[in-house]
Amino acid sequence: MKAQELITVLKEKLNEELYEFKLDPKTNKLRIEHRELNKGMDLLLGDVLSKYDERKEQAIDEVVYIIRETFEAMRKEQTEGFSGGVKIYPAIRSGSFAKKSQDGHKFLIDQHTAETAIYYALDLGRTYRLIDESMLAPLNLTKQQVKEAARFQVRSLPTNVKKDEVAGNIFYFLNENDGYDASRILNESFLKEMADKVQGEMTVSVPHQDVLIIGDIRNKEGYDILAQMTMHFFTVGAVPVTSLSFIYEDNKLEPIFIMAKNKAKKEQQ
Repeated sequence: MKAQELITVLKEKLNEELYEFKLDPKTNKLRIEHRELNKGMDLLLGDVLSKYDERKEQAIDEVVYIIRETFEAMRKEQTEGFSGGVKIYPAIRSGSFAKKSQDGHKFLIDQHTAETAIYYALDLGRTYRLIDESMLAPLNLTKQQVKEAARFQVRSLPTNVKKDEVAGNIFYFLNENDGYDASRILNESFLKEMADKVQGEMTVSVPHQDVLIIGDIRNKEGYDILAQMTMHFFTVGAVPVTSLSFIYEDNKLEPIFIMAKNKAKKEQQ
């Protein structure tokens, strides 16, 4: 599928009368403007096309869903504001993720590891909005209150995992599809609980926002399997975070590089 073909498909699936589509041919970035809301969002067509090669129509349906839910969140913000039942969660992002909103306001961000950062999300039901500094006054919250609320709320999220065994190694997958799967990496009690189950070396991976993988690496093949697994999830995720994994030891996360064949090397800090 080519970029123009993708745009045509998006126009067919969305109500074209509601939206204006503007393509920047230099960056292959598509700007989608909502005519009634006077707000817009940017879509990197290259990323969508890569996912289409992997998952075909499912990838297109996911993008259309994200577009609709994003504009629905913007509509709710305009008509209802931020009042009533506000829930705030941390959102794990890559270290290279945007530092400002499309309107130029700085996001609230904390450093997590050398590869990841913590953003903060206002939960809107079926979607969420990353909190920037312009939202603090309407929310009647300080930066510190936002961060404390998010850390508290993440502990309330379910931590059900599915178990799989590959070549003698155990992998646990957390995939609730609530937008905060990777955020469970901040739930210390959950990590400690998993550490009690692990018999080998414990790894934690957040290749994209909608999955968290706990590895119980028991033999030399385990690291190769982990590297292949995280790279696959990283390339197909709607919001990639990092293809690197972390060793969890003494209640700390340390990034590791999976080296050549069947070896792992801790990153030198």
